[in-house]
Amino acid sequence: MPSIFTRIINGEIPCYKVAEDDAHIAFLDINPVAKGHTLVVPKREVSYLFDLDESEYIALQLFARKVAGALQQAIPCARIGEAVIGLEVPHTHIHLVPITVESDMNFSRKLSLPADEMKQIAEKISKAFTEL
Repeated sequence: MPSIFTRIINGEIPCYKVAEDDAHIAFLDINPVAKGHTLVVPKREVSYLFDLDESEYIALQLFARKVAGALQQAIPCARIGEAVIGLEVPHTHIHLVPITVESDMNFSRKLSLPADEMKQIAEKISKAFTEL
């Protein structure tokens, strides 16, 4: 059964997409821990990050780095935090979270943002991504 991320990639479930290339997609987390919290996902469904082959792993990190650069431009923050937890969805993904203090990476706290605000945030990040 395809993961929820594969269903997003296939267009079966909508998302707030911020970036995409042939092998990866980045979209806003629908349960963000901070405004701009973005998930970076390989399009090939692999459950565990370290099961990616070396070239896929490097390509995913390079794509995440570019998305992080766009996030840094679009969302006021001191840094972009990165986390790989991988238990909630069996499809490799990287969490990119705009942070000012370490506690901004608290995954037990979730924000609820209206759809129009999520759309505006996604558009802002996407614009910054295309300008990099």
